[in-house]
Amino acid sequence: MNKRFKGIASMAAAGVLALALAGCGGGGAADSGSAGTDKGAESSYKVTMVTDMGGVNDQSFNELAWKGLQELEDETGTKVSYTESKQESDYGPNLDKAVDGENNLVWGIGFAMANAIETAAKQNPDVNFAIIDNAYENTPDNVTGVVFRAQEPSFLVGYIAAMTTQTGKVGFVGGMQSVVIDQFEWGYKAGVEYANKTQGKNVTVDVQYLESFGDAAKGKATATKMYSDGCDIVFHAAGGAGNGVIEAAKEAGKLVIGVDKDQSSLAPENVLTSAMKKVDVAVLELSKKAINGEEIGGQTVEFGMTDDAVGIPEEHSLMADEVYNQAIDLEGEIKDGKITPPANEDDFNAFVATL
Repeated sequence: MNKRFKGIASMAAAGVLALALAGCGGGGAADSGSAGTDKGAESSYKVTMVTDMGGVNDQSFNELAWKGLQELEDETGTKVSYTESKQESDYGPNLDKAVDGENNLVWGIGFAMANAIETAAKQNPDVNFAIIDNAYENTPDNVTGVVFRAQEPSFLVGYIAAMTTQTGKVGFVGGMQSVVIDQFEWGYKAGVEYANKTQGKNVTVDVQYLESFGDAAKGKATATKMYSDGCDIVFHAAGGAGNGVIEAAKEAGKLVIGVDKDQSSLAPENVLTSAMKKVDVAVLELSKKAINGEEIGGQTVEFGMTDDAVGIPEEHSLMADEVYNQAIDLEGEIKDGKITPPANEDDFNAFVATL
């Protein structure tokens, strides 16, 4: 996989299919799990992850991160484990627990953990830390930031939504407003607007935020209201809360667009497509580098469509072949640099002005 390393100003994250997790135990505010250590070659290297409040079964990026660590164990024999955070106040204690467990590399999953990771890294300079969906302005030497160009797959699903809607009104449900969720929102809106301008559509986008990545009930209520107000397709970037959006689509008999991984198995008759962000690939790739002795700290690693780290699923039974093929053509134009999907409102306005 090709990766582009670059220091960038502060970015932050978002949130996919439940895995059968082996060897789970727990206590207090956090539950811990381990996949065991009898697979592959024996290794003294230990890697762990601390989830955000979405938990390891969020069917989103926490779950993908754990999948990456399980693959790491299978391939290298590395000892892997996780600790779940139930609330924001768990982040610091859970990271302390990870350090006390003599882990060599500690992953924090989600931008909400940025401050806690930075603090833990400064207190434990001999431990390597990495964080998904965050970049620091001044990255500590023992921290690796990992970010994704989420606006790229979001652009594709926005185009697909605009080409598929029957009502001319589609929706977006975000977890919490942040720089990273902006990528999903504005990339999606840009894809819709691209279809409007190039295909003669007149599709509008309704946007709602939940202020939560874990409140599935709120996600369901919000999406139910959007469907009743005329949206027939809703794209969610809301982590575990997005499971409620999918449930709303099932009950309303409407379409929904998943996030982070292919979520079609959650509702085969309702999930139109998904904006995939392959967190598992990033976790596996960078963990292997650390195990091999490479210095991965002090920098931000960015993954995008040119790295085959974001995209849409091949499965597209709920959309017209023509629309899918057009989306794949757009993917090629993004990879070639002919289209640059916007990541924020200013970039969106500039992008639309060129259409």
